[in-house]
Amino acid sequence: MGASLSNLTDNGVTMGPGLGDIPESCVACVFMYLTPPEICNLARLNRAFRGAASSDPVWENKLPSNYQDLLGLMPPERYQNSSKKDIFALLSRPVPFDDGNKEVWLDRVTGRVCMSISAKAMAITGIEDRRYWNWIPTEESRFQVVAYLQQIWWFEVDGVVKFPFPPDIYTLSFRLHLGRFAKRLGRRVSNYEHTHGWDIKPVKLELSTSDGQHASSECCLDETEQDDINGNHKRGCWIDYKVGEFVVSDSEPATEVRFSMKQIDCTHSKGGLCVDSVFIIPSNLRERKIKGVWK
Repeated sequence: MGASLSNLTDNGVTMGPGLGDIPESCVACVFMYLTPPEICNLARLNRAFRGAASSDPVWENKLPSNYQDLLGLMPPERYQNSSKKDIFALLSRPVPFDDGNKEVWLDRVTGRVCMSISAKAMAITGIEDRRYWNWIPTEESRFQVVAYLQQIWWFEVDGVVKFPFPPDIYTLSFRLHLGRFAKRLGRRVSNYEHTHGWDIKPVKLELSTSDGQHASSECCLDETEQDDINGNHKRGCWIDYKVGEFVVSDSEPATEVRFSMKQIDCTHSKGGLCVDSVFIIPSNLRERKIKGVWK
């Protein structure tokens, strides 16, 4: 390739090679080592960078090995004849399945698979009885609705998902909120009228997988006095409670994950809790999410 016009000085003297002289194939090789946001930023530099940033080999390298399984969750007309770049963009937005009660998507920086499961997809003891539970519509949930517990003695939430997760280490966590929340005069307010019983005994969280992995944890959801001392308030905030980790070594066969949250000591009642969803996220991405930089 000859020198580009951008390499000429005001007096017409030719300078050395510039970015415009780099072959598109070389740029594509470099892009293999960059993240999708970095590739999209560099695509604005010139034509060679823009061409490399749209090439299928670059974006196929960013997609999980079994991305076709994710595409299988949506109608073929949405992705037929699409470039790999367009497929990545499509899968980086939530893809609903199981009647819209579960979502899967690709992390926009790493291309790794993440999942969220609505409380609607879980088996909740007493959910049919409005004396105990209610469904609350809200924009604070990915699924636009959360389950609110007023009062119950036997607290148990169970769920299961079977999915061809790509090889990775995943963390499963429950997203919970102490107290009922609403908006008044444009401001978010929380009501703790029914919040009780979560400081007496811990809630047990468990997971198991179809290949024999197990993990569990215990925590008191409401530790008001201790939170006041530490300045770490749980009430009125959405908190992700980690259940544990599991390892996937191969996407075939699909991994079945069972998870639960229980506090079945019937010597005392408990209430005032919102159950939103369960997240299954690659473990080091969860740390990025906690720090507030997760996409």
